[in-house]
Amino acid sequence: MNGKPVLFRAVFFGTPAIALPTLRALADSAEIVGVVTQPDRPRGRGLELQAPEVKTLALELGLEVTQPAKVRNGELRDWLRARRPDVLVVLAYGRILPSDVLEVAPHGAINLHASLLPRYRGAAPIAWSIIRGEAETGVSLMQMDAGMDTGPVLSRRALAIGEDETAGELAVRLGELAAEVTRTDLPRAIRGELAAEPQDDTLATLAPPLERELGRLDFTRSARELRNLVRGLAPRPGAFTSVGLKTLRVASVRASDSTRAGAPGAVHVEDGVPWVTTGSGSLEILSAQLEGKRPASGRDLVNGRVLRPELVLGG
Repeated sequence: MNGKPVLFRAVFFGTPAIALPTLRALADSAEIVGVVTQPDRPRGRGLELQAPEVKTLALELGLEVTQPAKVRNGELRDWLRARRPDVLVVLAYGRILPSDVLEVAPHGAINLHASLLPRYRGAAPIAWSIIRGEAETGVSLMQMDAGMDTGPVLSRRALAIGEDETAGELAVRLGELAAEVTRTDLPRAIRGELAAEPQDDTLATLAPPLERELGRLDFTRSARELRNLVRGLAPRPGAFTSVGLKTLRVASVRASDSTRAGAPGAVHVEDGVPWVTTGSGSLEILSAQLEGKRPASGRDLVNGRVLRPELVLGG
């Protein structure tokens, strides 16, 4: 513990990379008596089993890890009870925890949620905040209950969203902000110094899981809406359209209010740069990847005749 006093015993729940700064911050101020993360999953072209990022760091820190396939059969509850935690700390674990798990620790389960609750309750708050054109988001420290991100809020920290920021880039900054909240606000919550504020359900918005079809670019929408969609789905699951019978994964774009002729999806080439007509304004394709090919800049896609005048994307 680097000579620092142990304030409380905690079990940490988390899975992806966004949770790593918080796990490190928690290790500096608490005795972590266990880490719960998702099972190893097949990834990459070879579909080899790979450990979640949280598991890898937890093992490096010498922490005990469990990866339950199920959370409602009582086994996780019993595992937690045996470790006698004061609190469960949750960030992007990826599953809804049942009541018998939430009630194991005297201080319950406290979640670090990547939005300014009650806005963007659900699985993908970072992506949806960008897709819907929000100017700011943040981290909410929340006492968990049986609902989907419906528990009372202990603190909120706001963060401005960059004009060109992608969901992946924003997740990195929110992960660091969550670590700061862990160092400062979480100990205060354990000591009872933060008042729990009930959420106003009438102000709630939802952030459902990201389905692949959400990323299909509908060029009848405005260029700004499409730009936000591309940013919000980057790097995964990604936005896409079709070029003939092949899929074009669109990685980055720029929106313009200027209107170009033709039906929505029509490609225009100006000074070697590809633009696409939309329902309002135009969209420059900065980088994309044609099915079976490597990622390329918009100019390279023009030079390779992938994007050319008179072509209509998505048709």
